[in-house]
Amino acid sequence: MISTAEKATLLQELHAAPELLLVVNVWDAITAKVVAETPGTQALATPSHGIAASRGYPDGEKIPRDEMIAEVALIVRHAGDLPVTADLEAGYGDPGGTVARAIEAGAVGANPEDRMKPLGEAVKAVEAAVAAAQSAGVDFVLNARTDAFLKTDPETALAEALTRGRAYLDAGASNFFVPGKLDESQVARLVEELGERKVNLIGIPGSIPLARAQELGVSRVSYGPWSQNVALTALAKLAEDVYAGGGLPADTRKLN
Repeated sequence: MISTAEKATLLQELHAAPELLLVVNVWDAITAKVVAETPGTQALATPSHGIAASRGYPDGEKIPRDEMIAEVALIVRHAGDLPVTADLEAGYGDPGGTVARAIEAGAVGANPEDRMKPLGEAVKAVEAAVAAAQSAGVDFVLNARTDAFLKTDPETALAEALTRGRAYLDAGASNFFVPGKLDESQVARLVEELGERKVNLIGIPGSIPLARAQELGVSRVSYGPWSQNVALTALAKLAEDVYAGGGLPADTRKLN
């Protein structure tokens, strides 16, 4: 087993590499095991929404921090030598302390949400997270996230994202995460202004093709709660087929 510090360095290298980093999010031990053992997997990510839902909580820091960190630790154990980056929501009112707890659990990255708080407040949260990682002596991948494309006017979202991206990167964030349905021109502008291999996206229905994201200089694409929705869709379809007199799909694999 490699150390937490070595995993952090590896995750930094994967983000900086010319190849697009693809991360399929996992939300518990068995999903971590399945994805970790899938050829091509280089790192794992957790979705806060997915972990909360699997434990019976709605999204939005309703799951207690201790439960979230415990699930992250379980996923880290099942990831083996693969680095794990954790979605820690907005830091539970204590971004520095939450990052410190995540590092203790073995996570080597996180994407704290700004929830469109005033810019000064959001920057202080990034600074606190960066300071916690430095105190731990880990080259932590802080993937600072903005909700500009989720919570603001579409006409001003890009300008707002650029302002926040510059501020978060200047505050020490490693990368900048911009979830939402962005078009090609918006992605190109973000990369042009903030730097190649600095912008991270989420894969959602209708998002730009992975090959184009690679060409534009995007660093990473992850899938947030959508990987869980894929699994739940398969489960719902199984139930529907069974109730209609069918059975298991012919291509079902025994993975647990």
